[in-house]
Amino acid sequence: MKTIILEQPGRLVLADTPQPSFDPQKEALVRVHRVGVCGTDLHAFHGRQPFFSYPRILGHELGVEIVEVGSNEQGLRPGDRCAVEPYLHCGQCIACRRGAPNCCLNLKVMGVGIDGGMREFIAVPLAKLHRANGLSWEQLALVETLCIGAHAVYRADPKPGELALVIGAGPIGLSVLEFVQLAGCTPIVMDTNPKRLAFCREKLHIAHTIDATQSPLENLLEISKGELATVVFDATGNPSSMMQAFRYVAHSGKLVFVGLFQGDITFNDPDFHRRETTLLATRNARPEEFIRVIRLFEAGKIAIEPWVGERAKFEEVPDRFLLWTAPDRAIIKPMIVFD
Repeated sequence: MKTIILEQPGRLVLADTPQPSFDPQKEALVRVHRVGVCGTDLHAFHGRQPFFSYPRILGHELGVEIVEVGSNEQGLRPGDRCAVEPYLHCGQCIACRRGAPNCCLNLKVMGVGIDGGMREFIAVPLAKLHRANGLSWEQLALVETLCIGAHAVYRADPKPGELALVIGAGPIGLSVLEFVQLAGCTPIVMDTNPKRLAFCREKLHIAHTIDATQSPLENLLEISKGELATVVFDATGNPSSMMQAFRYVAHSGKLVFVGLFQGDITFNDPDFHRRETTLLATRNARPEEFIRVIRLFEAGKIAIEPWVGERAKFEEVPDRFLLWTAPDRAIIKPMIVFD
């Protein structure tokens, strides 16, 4: 079967690999129709992704079709369209027992800790398939990205009317923005890329955008009438941005780190205490978020058309991938087509 393998940083190769075996009592064999390319894949390509080893088959944002499946309680059948929850948890550790399988002590993420979906077929545990026959392949492939934003906003628990700053207008930042708006907050978007800020203004109709290279604190103070943002999401994974984000939080506000990097974050402790800042991390998403995102898609409350900026066939991916990693790229979400 057609497979894309990241052999080492900077080297993607096309390969022909055997079709995977599967346990029909626990898994389904699925055909991959779409794979969304995300920041995790791009960081892995550059050798900057935590919890990662090579070689690896990337791909955890998947729109799939069930090909073979045994009898199951979920009623899954061949031909069903599904989104994939790519987080394989143990079910026994303290996080799993507390209802947080997204941060399981023994977590394995498809396309990161184990091989993922940049191939024609893959075996997926039955519990990780979320059926949604009314959605397109691309909607299904975007469910996981949107779940990251849904979980981040769930963690912050903002109230309607709050001023919410989203730093980083890449796919994850945009997924956060989606749920910030659904929560009834007033959004502000900050980024260093003028093309992405223009995208937010023109395509998503965001009234307030801030160029992070042009006096960002002063601009935020002006927009907020001197009070800053009561909830701040940093989706950059950039240490400088993450440390600067403490300055943007209003007194009694919350800072949520959505992105991550391999290193330490420092902040001024007296200022942190003076503001009584709540600092939160967010990792992956829970099954509840997958169900919620699918229901929102089905209800027509999420539009993803502006997100998908480019589609590439299997054989085009190695050449296109390097272009997708360019820091000033305007493309928000590349999509790999396996049809």
